[in-house]
Amino acid sequence: MRFEEAYSGNVFIKSHPSIEESKAVIYGVPMDWTVSFRPGSRFGPARIREVSLGLEEYSPYLDRVLEDVNYYDAGDIPLPFGNPQKSIDMIEEYVTKILDAGKFPLGIGGEHLVSWPIFKALHKKYDDFAIIHIDAHADLREEYEGEPLSHSTPIRKACELIGPENVYSFGIRSGMQEEFQYAKESGMHMTKFDVAEPLKKTLPKIKGRNVYVTIDIDVLDPAHAPGTGTAEAGGITSKELLEAIHLIANSNVNVIGADLVEVAPIYDPTEQTPIAASKFIREMLLGWVK
Repeated sequence: MRFEEAYSGNVFIKSHPSIEESKAVIYGVPMDWTVSFRPGSRFGPARIREVSLGLEEYSPYLDRVLEDVNYYDAGDIPLPFGNPQKSIDMIEEYVTKILDAGKFPLGIGGEHLVSWPIFKALHKKYDDFAIIHIDAHADLREEYEGEPLSHSTPIRKACELIGPENVYSFGIRSGMQEEFQYAKESGMHMTKFDVAEPLKKTLPKIKGRNVYVTIDIDVLDPAHAPGTGTAEAGGITSKELLEAIHLIANSNVNVIGADLVEVAPIYDPTEQTPIAASKFIREMLLGWVK
């Protein structure tokens, strides 16, 4: 499957009509086959696109407009319902083609397991890269109730793939005791509870490096983002997550791709969760796509 063949219904605001001229490709990953609590994140990509039409095209944070960035919304990858392994294989193949075409991949999930095949695709292209992981949950389990393919495992898999010393987690406030013990002993970098302040200290340490950023919307407190499958009290504000996105944008790291996952619109009749997600994606496009 060529990456431009994903189904295109609604598109993210100001999507460019030409994939050849684009610098970035937005793609949806509508998968929630392994969630441990509430399903529904497979509907996240479509709704985020729809509510993006309410965005202003100008960012007062970055003083840029969406016309400044050529990006193409390729729609959703047509994943086979209920088949995690085949879905993972398809996502890896899809993202590999985006990278081979020299485009910046920006994924919209979907559950957090969708990041795992993206990591694998990046690992084939980049010998050395770091991951910035912003999330409420550690996602460091080896398995969930005997199943290694779970949305609670992608960061553990990332540590095993690229080395734990190259993984930086922020905002973590939930997980098994064993996960936090692994973080202490493995050499990975985990910051509990906060995002922006520890990120300010970390970014100079990874200056000049290729970095992939994965954001789980549940890093936000449920007061700011109730529309997610595994909401966790005690989170950060939308303002702090915007600050984190801008800190990365204004740093000297080279962002090579990103994803935003776990928006489940059915649990948020106010739609503040997909509305916030669409704004974060706008800022990611304007700040990270060079």
